[in-house]
Amino acid sequence: MQRKPLSLIICFLPALIFMQSCKKDNAATPKTKTELITSGSWKIDKVTLSGIDYTSMIETCQKDNSISFQANGTGSWDEGPTKCDNADPQTNPFTWDFQSNETLLHISDNVLTGTDDTLTILTLTDSQLILSEDVDLGGTTQTIVVTFKH
Repeated sequence: MQRKPLSLIICFLPALIFMQSCKKDNAATPKTKTELITSGSWKIDKVTLSGIDYTSMIETCQKDNSISFQANGTGSWDEGPTKCDNADPQTNPFTWDFQSNETLLHISDNVLTGTDDTLTILTLTDSQLILSEDVDLGGTTQTIVVTFKH
């Protein structure tokens, strides 16, 4: 009689071990900053200048623009369906890289402010990218903060 319970345990032991090994790990690996920034195209959501909201001053033809980053360090700025100037190219390529332990984003080729940009990354998540840059406007340093979303 002792053999039946023992044989049942022996039969079910591999199944129990297999089921334990199939449990999902609840701790998801966080995405890298490269994975986050390259996860899709970004559109301007909000713009502030020294804390004052200037989003309403963005022209409609600029609100549909998007910026995309590729993992190989290239990217493009797309004018979207409506261009402010029909003579402008539909897309403008650029190169990019992270600097200072991924706290700064360097974008080349005059994409955002007309010069090579090194922007401070304030936020980078699955759905939001917030960048800031200090600029000289009429001899006064002002901070521009641009919020992008997917």
